[in-house]
Amino acid sequence: MNLVRQPDRHSNQPLYQQIADDIERRISYGEFPPGSLLPSERKLAEQLGVNRSTVILAYAELRALGIVESRTGSGTRVSKYKWGATPKHTPNWHRYVEGGSFLPNLPFLRRIREALQQDSTLIDFASGELGADISPVEEINMLMDENHYTAYLGYDNPQGFVPLREALVSYLSQYREIQTTESSILITSGSQQSLYLITQCLLAPGDAVAIEDPSYCYSLPMFQSAGLRLFRLPVDAKGIRPEDVRTLYKKHRIKMVFINPNYQNPTGAALDAERRIELLDVASELGLPIVEDDPFSLTAYDGTPPKPLKSMDPIGSVLYIGSFSKIAAPGLRVGWMVAPHSVVERLADARQQMDFGLSVVPQQMAAQFLKSPYVQPHLDRLRMHLLYKRDLVIGALRKELPDLVSFSIPQGGLHLWCKIIPEVSDNKLFEEAIRHGIVFVPGSVYGSDSGYVRFTFARPKTDEIVPGIAKFAASLRAVLGQSN
Repeated sequence: MNLVRQPDRHSNQPLYQQIADDIERRISYGEFPPGSLLPSERKLAEQLGVNRSTVILAYAELRALGIVESRTGSGTRVSKYKWGATPKHTPNWHRYVEGGSFLPNLPFLRRIREALQQDSTLIDFASGELGADISPVEEINMLMDENHYTAYLGYDNPQGFVPLREALVSYLSQYREIQTTESSILITSGSQQSLYLITQCLLAPGDAVAIEDPSYCYSLPMFQSAGLRLFRLPVDAKGIRPEDVRTLYKKHRIKMVFINPNYQNPTGAALDAERRIELLDVASELGLPIVEDDPFSLTAYDGTPPKPLKSMDPIGSVLYIGSFSKIAAPGLRVGWMVAPHSVVERLADARQQMDFGLSVVPQQMAAQFLKSPYVQPHLDRLRMHLLYKRDLVIGALRKELPDLVSFSIPQGGLHLWCKIIPEVSDNKLFEEAIRHGIVFVPGSVYGSDSGYVRFTFARPKTDEIVPGIAKFAASLRAVLGQSN
């Protein structure tokens, strides 16, 4: 979100005056407290799509009124005296923002979000979600027209909407071979909330946990915010090696293992069937919980998803996490966890302290979708479209960069994980790509060394993929100093 409102280019009022008036109004509302730093002239000009000279005029107008003050090398700040405040009475909001135990997102992720907000024309290979062209928009709209949600909208059961949990019992049995009951299901706002509740409620600061390397978990500061010590489980073409879990347990007394075994994010690897059995054996031997994050399995391109660990878990070692975000509608914000009832009760109690439960309306919509005849046809179309998009990415990379990148071809999921063969700076390549009109996620976000790239092909439109890869290729050649 831009800090200042976009000026109206059709207004008779000069652009600089509109910008100055908007900043003054926001200062008076307390959005920019006395002493706070305003955006630089260059950055604000980029956000608003105006010449830097326009912003210079706006700041000059505010300085003339005594509203802001500028110092060379220190930027432009809101005056502490114009608004009746003195330094000793003004909260040091910078210190508060930098403090607290919950860490901000990684810089690359913040930069991606900022770039996409500033330029809607960027081709988006970064966002890990389905594009509108492969989401069941029509089906959900039909369900909304057919079902009028007129029940009393009070606080719901802390575990989640009962009809949704009942629908999930059938869904998990049919599509994932997981046998459970509604009392062992917790509805969450998505996989990330499930992970957050686990890290906050079942673990303690200083506990050691094992996560895959590379791993989506590295992009989630919630693990560090919880004070956990992270240890790596290298991922190869067959997933993690279960013996590495035993080694980490002996050396660091890890308390929990977090894995994404089906078309892993970001590598696309699927845990080998024999390794699944071996991993469960190691976990049961050590009494070690496994958190199985499974958002992608139903995207298996051949229609035969890998068997989840939870379906092979007779003793309750596995906490199973699922979500609608990667197979249907991320905007519904509906996910779930299957766990022993005592764990579900503990996490439901914690979540109730946070927000008194989720909105019941998207849960009603999700329940209706799961019970509808639309699920299987949608999954069939989803797999077909994802496979087509994957092949477009692969074909374009082979054409544009045959000797500069290498990759393994995933059999499911939304991502293609690429290794850039020449040495290259993540930051330089990323910024050059933005200048060329695309965004992606650098591999270092997931704990990898510089020189890896994750392309998410589910988000871009089909006709954007080939041009997008061409833009990436041009960016890479520019950074490497090669001619086209």
